[in-house]
Amino acid sequence: MKEIETLDEQVAKPGFWNDNETAQKVQQKRSQLQRTVNAWNDLNKECEDLGAMIELAEEDGDESLNAEIGSADTALREKVQQTELQAMLSGDSDVNNAIMTINSGAGGTESQDWAQMLLRMYTRWAERNGYKAEILDMQYGDEAGIKSATVNFTGDYAYGYLKAEIGVHRLVRISPFDSNKRRHTSFASVFVYPEVDDEIDIEVKDEDLRIDVYRASGPGGQGVNTTDSAVRLTHVPSGIIVQCQNERSQFKNKASALKVLKSRLYEFELEKQDEEKRSLEKQKKKIEWGSQIRSYVLHPYRMAKDLRTQVEMGNVDAVLDGDLNAFIEAFLMHSKSQET
Repeated sequence: MKEIETLDEQVAKPGFWNDNETAQKVQQKRSQLQRTVNAWNDLNKECEDLGAMIELAEEDGDESLNAEIGSADTALREKVQQTELQAMLSGDSDVNNAIMTINSGAGGTESQDWAQMLLRMYTRWAERNGYKAEILDMQYGDEAGIKSATVNFTGDYAYGYLKAEIGVHRLVRISPFDSNKRRHTSFASVFVYPEVDDEIDIEVKDEDLRIDVYRASGPGGQGVNTTDSAVRLTHVPSGIIVQCQNERSQFKNKASALKVLKSRLYEFELEKQDEEKRSLEKQKKKIEWGSQIRSYVLHPYRMAKDLRTQVEMGNVDAVLDGDLNAFIEAFLMHSKSQET
């Protein structure tokens, strides 16, 4: 509440709206804080309502309310857990939007198909949890699947949650591409960057950039655009390369690619300045056996298991359809316990 009051004092100052860009940032920050306060106030009210319902049932001896009380209690506990989890996301970038990159490992079509399955899993997670997922770039596989994808997730705490997914993901299944129906193991890596806020000044000099434009392509190299609208940016000093081909406009693709580049440069600079940040980059292990954070087994049994927290789910189909919150929450709780 004190931070909201401080922001309200800023808004009330004469000339506050003279700098429209800064004013909008302050307003967005205040709205974000107010949503948190409102969430706790709503929980408090629901708790009071539940208490009143329990008292009424006890006084009247009305057992017909038991089912309703049980349902309300379960829903309230879930909301409390979710709100407590958000309160744990106190990192500087946790509240930011997130930019995710997915890359297939060695193994050709098998791994490329697995990378596409992961892409669907995360976009389904976004739909389930009220986030907007926008594919900025996608490099299709030669026969099926994708070689890589870059996705922008928009919404409060997108980075705070999705940073739990950083690492190598392993799939074990009977291959749909193997005529002998043999079991195959595939790998794909996931990395997540916080989208850089506009008020954070990341300077990208024109002379440090190499800009390449090319024609966007679809599966199997099929052309999906008749103009050279896709953009690849190479930041020469750092060697970071980003690309975007989602839009038909070269200008829009360049703007999106620049946003991704700034986010990666921001993370790059943080890691140079803060030793603790280096552990984030160290999670980008080689995409192969022994370096995975989670396994998804479809044969000979069915299970998804996180190797960091030991949390497992037997309904692997639900997991692949975006039911990831149990894994994400367990990881965040585990990370918090490691800090204390």
